[in-house]
Amino acid sequence: MTSDSRLLEGRVAIVTGAGRGIGRAHALELARHGAKVIVNDYGVSNNGEVEDAGQSPADEVVAEIRAAGGEAETNGADVADWAQAEAMVAQAIETYGGLDILVNNAGFVRDRMLVNTAEEEWDAVIRVHLKGHFAPLRHAASYWRDESKAGRQRAARVINTSSGAGLQGSIGQTTYSSAKAGIAGMTLVAAAELGRYGVTVNAIAPVARTRMTEGAFDTSAMALPEDNSPIVAWLASEAAATVTGRVIEIDGSRITVENGWTHGESQDLGRRWTADEVGPALTDLLAKASAPEPVYGSQG
Repeated sequence: MTSDSRLLEGRVAIVTGAGRGIGRAHALELARHGAKVIVNDYGVSNNGEVEDAGQSPADEVVAEIRAAGGEAETNGADVADWAQAEAMVAQAIETYGGLDILVNNAGFVRDRMLVNTAEEEWDAVIRVHLKGHFAPLRHAASYWRDESKAGRQRAARVINTSSGAGLQGSIGQTTYSSAKAGIAGMTLVAAAELGRYGVTVNAIAPVARTRMTEGAFDTSAMALPEDNSPIVAWLASEAAATVTGRVIEIDGSRITVENGWTHGESQDLGRRWTADEVGPALTDLLAKASAPEPVYGSQG
């Protein structure tokens, strides 16, 4: 596969949820830059229902990569299944001799207002997004730690997938927003813990017209899935060694470094507060503090 620059020549990548949409675009972009790609897709509908048996969408992506001269293999793991996630990491290592890049992208939505959300819907969305990020990352991190301790430290890269819904919140997406906020928090901690092993961990908050967004609102002006992938390719490269613990929103031609929770205005009383003292103090602090960004869908 040809590219104006081969940022990832010889590197080995896993992309989860890569059969369609943003994940597919990531897999193709990484392969264009020379990566050998494990293309994971469990083959489910937009709301997480298992689809009819047959050729997996991951098989189609693998065929496209190979037709263009790249190297890729299909993986059908449920990324939130502990053993299957471990086997997926093992597949990359056994097939291509190692693992350098993990792009956690798999997920689905079951949008509901909070008062209408069923327990099963909460459990399913939290499982695929949050555990589906953690399980592959946990097994990949163990491999990278072992490699580092054996004197074979790899320039490993993790790119997680958060969302503006997880950063600012989104009406009708309590569960999805909670999962994506958790992924942002996981990214910060993993970056701090894994740096000693040569691993950087970042997250993107992509904006794109995909089957997850189509039908929910007007997507005609939204960016395409592939508009997000060049940023992922660079973050996956050895050139990105100094960038870690960051969340980057991508909206077409604009990339934004997101600022998460930070300490704001404060007042130290020097002793335990009484309830009567809290009101005036907190009112004063809030008057000085920056207003939070509005939750998506809460205006208009």
